[in-house]
Amino acid sequence: MDKENKEDFSFGRSCDLKVPVTFRISQLEGMRHPRPFTELIERPELRFHGVQSPTPSDLYVTCQLLADNKPLTIPFRTSYKAFKNSYTWNEWITLPIRYCDLPLSSQITFTVWDIAGPRAAVPVGGTTFRLFSKKWTLRRGKHRMLLWPGKEADGSLETTTPSKSGTRDEMGRLEKLVKKHERGDMPKSEWLDKLVFRRMSEIHAVETEKSNNLYLYIDLPRFDFPIIFSELEAVASTSQPPALPPVTHAPIPPLLPASFHTDPYMWAVVDPDIPRDNPVEDKHRRLVRSHRSSPYDRELKPNTKLRDELGVILGYEPSRFLTSEEKDLVWKYRFYLARDKRGLTKFVKSVTWRDPMEVKQAVEELLPMWTEIDTDDALELLGPSTVDSRVRAFAVKQLARADDDELMLYLLQLVQALKFESSASDTRSSRSTASAVSYDDSGLADFLVTRAVKNRVLEYRLYWYLTVEVALEDRLMGKMYGKVIFKFLKQLQESENGKERKELLGRQAELVTSLAKRAKEFSNPKEPRPKRIEKLRSFLADSRNNLLSMAPLSLPLNGNVEVVGIIPEKASIFKSNLSPLLLYFTCSDGSEYPIIFKDGDDLRQDQLVIQLFTLMDRLLRQENLDVKLTPYPVLATGPQQGMMQFIPSKTIANIVSENGSLLNYMRAHHPDEGSVGTYGVDPVVIDTFVRSCAGYCVVTYILGVGDRHLDNLLVAPDGHFFHVDFGYILGHDPKLYPPAVKVCKEMVDGMGGVHSQHYARFTNFCFTAFSILRQSANLILNLVTLMVDANIPDIKGRNVHELLQEKFMPDLTEEEAIKHFETLLNETSYFTKVVDRFHDIAQYWRS
Repeated sequence: MDKENKEDFSFGRSCDLKVPVTFRISQLEGMRHPRPFTELIERPELRFHGVQSPTPSDLYVTCQLLADNKPLTIPFRTSYKAFKNSYTWNEWITLPIRYCDLPLSSQITFTVWDIAGPRAAVPVGGTTFRLFSKKWTLRRGKHRMLLWPGKEADGSLETTTPSKSGTRDEMGRLEKLVKKHERGDMPKSEWLDKLVFRRMSEIHAVETEKSNNLYLYIDLPRFDFPIIFSELEAVASTSQPPALPPVTHAPIPPLLPASFHTDPYMWAVVDPDIPRDNPVEDKHRRLVRSHRSSPYDRELKPNTKLRDELGVILGYEPSRFLTSEEKDLVWKYRFYLARDKRGLTKFVKSVTWRDPMEVKQAVEELLPMWTEIDTDDALELLGPSTVDSRVRAFAVKQLARADDDELMLYLLQLVQALKFESSASDTRSSRSTASAVSYDDSGLADFLVTRAVKNRVLEYRLYWYLTVEVALEDRLMGKMYGKVIFKFLKQLQESENGKERKELLGRQAELVTSLAKRAKEFSNPKEPRPKRIEKLRSFLADSRNNLLSMAPLSLPLNGNVEVVGIIPEKASIFKSNLSPLLLYFTCSDGSEYPIIFKDGDDLRQDQLVIQLFTLMDRLLRQENLDVKLTPYPVLATGPQQGMMQFIPSKTIANIVSENGSLLNYMRAHHPDEGSVGTYGVDPVVIDTFVRSCAGYCVVTYILGVGDRHLDNLLVAPDGHFFHVDFGYILGHDPKLYPPAVKVCKEMVDGMGGVHSQHYARFTNFCFTAFSILRQSANLILNLVTLMVDANIPDIKGRNVHELLQEKFMPDLTEEEAIKHFETLLNETSYFTKVVDRFHDIAQYWRS
């Protein structure tokens, strides 16, 4: 029988389940009859029992986990609840013990108690529930337990209060059928199921009235697979030290550590067969996979069930590893998948790259016939896991379809991808000549150089990206990037006006060197800031320094801006520790272009964040959603220096201090007294503020931007809200318990409060933007993953893929993800206001 026609049986082991034991106490079913009047006369204390009153009494449940006649936890009890018509708790109980630590004989005792007077309680009934069935399977789903009237639950192995009795009633039979229906063991028919469940409700009501038994219902977690009891076995490791004979001669010298003779790393026994292929697995793979491209292989198509399985595999996130069964399935239907653009990355993972026959068929036959793939998959193929240069060359060919604007969005990562090329490694000679994998040049460097020479903006960015990599401490990579720069400058020299273009790059480097020197010179904190500003302006005004006026020069930060000088009287120095320079350039068209130049600060992390903001802004605009993002350009010109565009604006802290509120600030710059519902502010300004608040809430949430105090949140006079200073990303934050989504009170007040129509529009923009960006999750994940070797502080040594993936909530439906994001949006941190206040005080004393 073919593999696809067999039913797959999967199960989990209890020893692998590292989560605490959890269950829900649901409800009590059955009729509680009042005691006869004659019994009340004989025993007057029974009049205090709740069952005598016309309303339901205040019952509560106690439970405890036991095994082998010994308690494993302390008793737990349900919280107080006043019942109206029925005894329903619906309360989850979490025990302080994990499933992996449970013995096979584990059982939970349940006792329902009733109030019998002041400080007195009597058991309504008790029952004992075994967590594992007779087949050693962990129980799951809904369960009905028989209560033994008037008894407290007995937790012994031979319990006198079992949850099941030998007798079976109609409801017990029907509930077993319901369980089979939930497991999928019975065919489902929507119209028939409704009739059946309605009839079952009627039978349940009748059975409850005529039965004298009480039943307690509980709900256990439903796992995807059956959980079989299994204890964690102690596996003998080959790295354990061998048994040493007793020492009968001179003792170990005292200079050696006491653990010398027991150190497992010192005495490890290495298994020489570890690096070799398992012959059984290799034989199985060869039997499952066919190396012949027969007509049958080419025409093979999956049935409906396998097509669904393949669809699930193709939807996996990029970082997910495929099991051997999944790899075999992808390989079997490789020709069928060649027409699916999502299938190539999964197919590459399924190829056995040590098998020359498989590799030959994959790259020489299947790869050329594969359909065009999307950009996110091409970027994934350029990552460190793809070693064959022919696959990488295919990805480069796909990237060639992107226009210059789109390529600019990925240029930072593509420069990093050069580190994973075979030319970046000096181990080519040590590789086996018989290897089936090709280590030739994929052409990525040539592709980047060729495209950059044809576009001025790409030219400047590529030059500075490569220059920064050469200046880093990694000599091996610096040498490789130096070769790429040499190739770039050579090709630039041979292009039209090549000599003038090389001279422009040289002038850019001179400008950056001069500004870096001045930034370092005027950063002395011991000298008063006004005096340093005066010195800076004097230096700029001196014509001998060639900064007051210069020949037209394209700015490294923005190749579309041509500058002709710096305005001395507008230059300034910021208050922060590094004292960055504020410089206003005069452009050739008469406009001004202000920048901030920093020395002593690594701007590569800010550069990455702004690049991703720009990408996300483009993705949103492609779906006709404009959230007014302001991704001002940032360029690192060295490992510890760089520049960024300055946006005239004020921090929220300053705005509140000077104007009282954001509405007053916007009203002062753009008033509109005749407006309706915009609080005297121009409606366009309010709309810009609402949209930009929503956009930055979503993009900063996705990248996990931290340290969001009121001096890092800025608002321009036209209503543009934006963030600055991205020293903490991907969950890093100096604050305690920071909110996942930063929405401060001042922002909400600027919209008119949480009950205003503008706040409602704000939340709708947030949900729409988050939903759109979730669709491009793989693209964003792959871009950040390509930066893992860039030595950026908050990315280095971290599983960035997993951190980002959690933000997109891939396991949830769109509706569930939006609801979860709404919950995060409404959460507030009790520490936020306090920390913001402390930061304001620190800034005050610093100034």
